[in-house]
Amino acid sequence: MDKKILIIDDSATVRQQVRAALANNGFQIYEAADGIEGLEAISANEDLAAVFCDVNMPRMGGIQMLEIAKARGKLPALPIVMLTTEGQPALVQQAKAFGAKGWIVKPFKPEQLVATARKLTA
Repeated sequence: MDKKILIIDDSATVRQQVRAALANNGFQIYEAADGIEGLEAISANEDLAAVFCDVNMPRMGGIQMLEIAKARGKLPALPIVMLTTEGQPALVQQAKAFGAKGWIVKPFKPEQLVATARKLTA
């Protein structure tokens, strides 16, 4: 059975790029456009294997979404990787403090994404 991965990003282009990389490697993809939709998708899909989440999004950003997911007891069972243009060490530390399993800086290589997804869902 395909492992289910949620992509949370306000950019439809980024979601499409992530979808293409992962779907071509046997993953089933779900999408959300911001942290609010992301939390709804996490609640609605108890069998998600992993989440790739942007940091800067309208309505609710990735760090805030991570904080709420942790408070709701979704972590560490659900591995969440931040996928973002941001690289500041303080943000990386904040995300890790809230339970993020990794940090990938855009632009990303599809192979890097697939390798990370496989590692998280093994």
